Amino acid sequence: MSLAAGTKLGPYEIQALLGAGGMGEVYRARDARLGRDVALKVVLESFAGQSERLNRFEQEARAVAALNHPNILAIHDIGEQNGAPYIVSELLEGESLRASLERGPLALRKTLDYGVQIAQGLAAAHEKGIVHRDLKPENIFLTKDGRAKILDFGLAKLAQPASQLTGMQAASDVTRTSSHTAVGVVVGTASYMAPEQVRGEAVDARTDIFAFGAVLYEMLSGVRAFRRETTAETMTAVLKDEPPELSGSVRTVSVTLDRIVRRCLEKRPEERFQSARDLSFALSALSGSDTSAAARAVNAPGKMRWLPWAGVGLAMVAVAAVTWFLARPSEPRARMQFSLAGSEGMSISQMALSPDGAWLAFVSPEENTGLPVIYLQRIDSPNAKALPGTQGASYPFWSPDAAFLGFFANGKLEKVAVAGGAAQILASAFAGRGGSWGKQNVIIYAPDPSSGIRRINPDGSGAGDLTQKLISTNRGQETHRWPLFLPDGKHFLYWAGNFANDKNDKVSGIYFGSIDGAAPTLVVFCHSSFGYDPGTFTTRATRRT
Repeated sequence: MSLAAGTKLGPYEIQALLGAGGMGEVYRARDARLGRDVALKVVLESFAGQSERLNRFEQEARAVAALNHPNILAIHDIGEQNGAPYIVSELLEGESLRASLERGPLALRKTLDYGVQIAQGLAAAHEKGIVHRDLKPENIFLTKDGRAKILDFGLAKLAQPASQLTGMQAASDVTRTSSHTAVGVVVGTASYMAPEQVRGEAVDARTDIFAFGAVLYEMLSGVRAFRRETTAETMTAVLKDEPPELSGSVRTVSVTLDRIVRRCLEKRPEERFQSARDLSFALSALSGSDTSAAARAVNAPGKMRWLPWAGVGLAMVAVAAVTWFLARPSEPRARMQFSLAGSEGMSISQMALSPDGAWLAFVSPEENTGLPVIYLQRIDSPNAKALPGTQGASYPFWSPDAAFLGFFANGKLEKVAVAGGAAQILASAFAGRGGSWGKQNVIIYAPDPSSGIRRINPDGSGAGDLTQKLISTNRGQETHRWPLFLPDGKHFLYWAGNFANDKNDKVSGIYFGSIDGAAPTLVVFCHSSFGYDPGTFTTRATRRT
């Protein structure tokens, strides 16, 4: 029986029923202590006496509470009232991915943006030894401000402590069963279950990657990859069949994106992406650009192969405009045109021109693995070569002497010599959002979407915060990104904003900072239109007077 409005569970007062799932009902409630609205999930009365289901319910709370990630539903509290346990979480405004898919497939850019977010949420969970095991559109929520949130870790299985994990042994112990579950049978949803899950074998992070592939396929095509008339037929399809070609769906899908989806859906776990973080990097290389348009541009004979700039490329349009405003050239500059190297279906993004103007670095998926790597191309050459040691790379930037490239990969800030050699890890950077290397031999960078700008020396020393103290979660500055050094190597520009993307705020804009710690100053107001990544945006700038 649903709880009536006004019912109190501890400090929480029920306001309205939001929905019901397989294990409980979700209510909108008011937290009297903190004066905020929350979501409150109460276990169904019919399950109250079933220890297995209650344990699974409590496991959801423990699993999610161990995580702190913008793409995973945040748990605030857990309690019990008259024998009925409940979980208190953040209240989300928006709709489930399932509700969105009922209207048809998502737009390509939204698919990529949400795909990157979901993959990064899974990566955060997997790094804590937590496997979701029931990832599906019903368990993914799309908020009004463009975020994807993973819900319902009720089926999650905590793996061994992180200190005992080795490689892909994480979360790989055989699924435990009880008297209510036949030996070898795993709870889950048939259309999104991996082959090993259908067979009741060991599951690990790669099981979630298969489910993610099925979700991504559905986001692109509007149909389920393996759905059949009965559950048994669906499970058989998961084990034996390949989903229909995406090229025959309602839109053209690039070769690279199709390859990423297919690799997620490999029947054998060892042939899939081996981590959600690698998967997120592969999608990040495509995020922010229309990959079908990119494929057409690459294949167009006799035409300049101009491709959409993803992420930092578009972000720097605004920064470049400010730079020009501050230091306009006294004489017109020579214009140069050249063709970008690329094979059929190859997508190109995140470009960086060397300081001497002789070389271009860009990110594109590697043909064999689908992982993004850095390619180098001389401006006067039609050929490009992959830079070894840069798998998973994003947002490259040059050293002042053009001898090194800085970049982000595998949750780290790294540098690599252009001439070749092993890459060197400089610092942690969970999801880097741009870097710059100044003439005073200092690197500045944004380590993740919710942090300030940091500094570090090229040898890994001298690490420190530059703008973190300005980050605020109270409708203030919530994100600093895309730093760019000015010619003196001391001052830099960066974009600051908030995730609410309120066009009327007086915060979002391009700021002028300094590595000596001086307080940054606003140069121009600048708002963005973004889903996951404000790096891909259009700007409306107003000169500050």
